[in-house]
Amino acid sequence: MTTAAEEVLALTRRLLDAVAAADWKAYRELVADDITCFEPEAKGQLVEGLPFHKFYFDLAADRSKAVTHVTTTLASPVVKMIGSDVAVVAYVRLVQKLDATGAPVVSSCEETRVWVRTPQGWRHVHFHRSLPG
Repeated sequence: MTTAAEEVLALTRRLLDAVAAADWKAYRELVADDITCFEPEAKGQLVEGLPFHKFYFDLAADRSKAVTHVTTTLASPVVKMIGSDVAVVAYVRLVQKLDATGAPVVSSCEETRVWVRTPQGWRHVHFHRSLPG
């Protein structure tokens, strides 16, 4: 893997850590204002911009009991560099956490993320997340 590819993979891990921690500030540092996505919550619609995502961060922040003991694993990640300024990352995300009774549970989803290098650094500009069928 090239240095740029390693950097993008590390940023992807940082992004997912921000999502797991409901850390909006860290998420915003990595994501473009005009991010687009297809994800199960959007019910087949292309979502553009941050308000759709902020709703979920705010919801997590408002919960009286924070989720603890969350571990995110990127299974079989592949980074494809498209020139020197665009990267596509694909992987299966495994999330381990405890349910309401304290029992461990694992969820998975398939993700593809697109990153673009800007003068301010790498920015996450698009993703597609699918639940396994």
